[in-house]
Amino acid sequence: EVQLVESGGGLVRAGGSLRLSCAASGTNRGDRAIGWFRQAPGKEREELSCIGSSDGSTYYADSVKGRFTISSDNAKNTVYLQMNSLNPEATGVYYCPFRYFAGTLVAPFREYASWGQGTQVTVSS
Repeated sequence: EVQLVESGGGLVRAGGSLRLSCAASGTNRGDRAIGWFRQAPGKEREELSCIGSSDGSTYYADSVKGRFTISSDNAKNTVYLQMNSLNPEATGVYYCPFRYFAGTLVAPFREYASWGQGTQVTVSS
């Protein structure tokens, strides 16, 4: 069973940065798609970014393009989300879902099979 643990959330002032981590366990060596979603209070869960292991392709939502960077460390089985220039609208719970997938990611993936418990990010004004 694939398990995902998000970490790195916390309280930061507007304009600040955070780096989130998503550690996966219970996986095999198959290619995969891992994403980052945000669920803001009272809003639907939004896919911010995703990365495909087969070719390193990435997708970013327009709302985070240029400020957030997704990356992976295959040796550690961990995916990161570097978030810069944060604003209060970034407040929410951040999740990193997973699915075995071999292909190029150019759009929101949305077909994830496993989810972590999330990590809270709060951006103060």
